[in-house]
Amino acid sequence: MVVLKKFWRWYEENYRVNVGMAALLFLVQIIHLLWLLVEVIWMKLFGFPLIHFHDLPRFILILVDYTEIPAIIAVSLIYIDSLRKEFTTKSLVYLIFLNSQWLHLFWITDEFVIENFVEGTKTVLPAWLAWVAILIDYLELPVIYDTIKRFVKSKKAEVFLEKEEYSIPEPRRIS
Repeated sequence: MVVLKKFWRWYEENYRVNVGMAALLFLVQIIHLLWLLVEVIWMKLFGFPLIHFHDLPRFILILVDYTEIPAIIAVSLIYIDSLRKEFTTKSLVYLIFLNSQWLHLFWITDEFVIENFVEGTKTVLPAWLAWVAILIDYLELPVIYDTIKRFVKSKKAEVFLEKEEYSIPEPRRIS
């Protein structure tokens, strides 16, 4: 228990940095979502990809995909911290949206989606699960938005607190 208390104290003392890093890690996921749209989903819906990534761009997409795990952990901490302080349905729902990514990462993977949508390969799993995986991926969007909003608010709060050190003149009375 002592270790957890120390961790949460440290987390809250460095909240802006922690939320900023989580937001940055999560913003990178937009690259993955764009790829999913322009190559994979477009291929499924229209029979050809809008853009097909090869070589270095494909390698960058793979690297982006690996940032998802630290992003999920970092952003989960934001919502766990929020729930520790006050239970809100929004924080719980966003935590569920976020952690549904584990299902996508380890079971209904991007490879499965590509096999079904791009390559047309039949698998043991039903093809509709590919749409579930895509939905799970896009459940990140409201969480990404909220994480960025939390970072911006933390930045504004810090600026306000810094300004509070100065004396504020009393309003003048008009007689």
